[in-house]
Amino acid sequence: MSRKGSAFAGLAVAIVTPFRDGAVDYAKLREQVEFQIAAGTDCLCPVGTTGESPTLSHDEHERVISEVIQVARGRIKVMPGTGSNSTAEALRLTRWAAKEGADASLMVAPYYNKPTQEGFYQHYKTVAEAVGIPICVYNIPGRTGKNIEPETIVRLGELPNITMVKEATGSLDQASQILAMSNLTILSGDDSLTLPLMSVGGEGVISVVGNIVPGDMRQLVRAFLAGDAAQARTLHHKLFPLCRDMLGLSTNPIPIKAAMKLLGRDTGELRLPMTPLDTASEQKLRQSLTRYGLLGG
Repeated sequence: MSRKGSAFAGLAVAIVTPFRDGAVDYAKLREQVEFQIAAGTDCLCPVGTTGESPTLSHDEHERVISEVIQVARGRIKVMPGTGSNSTAEALRLTRWAAKEGADASLMVAPYYNKPTQEGFYQHYKTVAEAVGIPICVYNIPGRTGKNIEPETIVRLGELPNITMVKEATGSLDQASQILAMSNLTILSGDDSLTLPLMSVGGEGVISVVGNIVPGDMRQLVRAFLAGDAAQARTLHHKLFPLCRDMLGLSTNPIPIKAAMKLLGRDTGELRLPMTPLDTASEQKLRQSLTRYGLLGG
């Protein structure tokens, strides 16, 4: 069956927010959008976890959304992060994204305040009923402090424009339960779990490693969707060490920004409380990029 969010199947990339001298580097941001369009990426997700959204001012958050949509000009889908632990702020950001022409909204679960399951439901329902664009529920309890239980997500899926879940619990059981009980599209929130998640019915990934190797990640997703599990498996094993480094060397987006700096595609600058990779971890990352063929030996 065709699932509610299947229009967003494939490769979405959670792009970084580039900084230079403490300010958002909008010229570099525009370059990143063009890089992803040239790579054939299906969708861009600015101002998410990878985009350091918690450190952006409200004005910066809105402007990054607007810039990405304007550069994309319909050539690639845009699903910006518009979540907050304040329902009023999530509503304001999602309305802004819809007004600017976003194709969908990526709404992280309210973090820190740890709502009840009914609180999660009412939070998303409030936004979904006020804004017409599709909404992707971003469930990442490792960041937010609390899981949105499968029963709550299934209930949310009954709302017309809640169409997708970015599944970052690490639980294939949870994903399987949601897929069995709803018509929602599931996208992997962990690069290394993309193939396992697709094997139970997921339709793609919102990727971090896609910032540097969008072509290979796109090939993996497309191979599996086309029925070529062997090719998808080969790409999974090729990508796995890089995916592991983006998660294992430090907190996202510290490693991906370091990788982009080493590859000449970003300043690598972060905003506090994020700090750069230590020397030993950067050396491991450099070796990983070299083994992959992205850096000269």
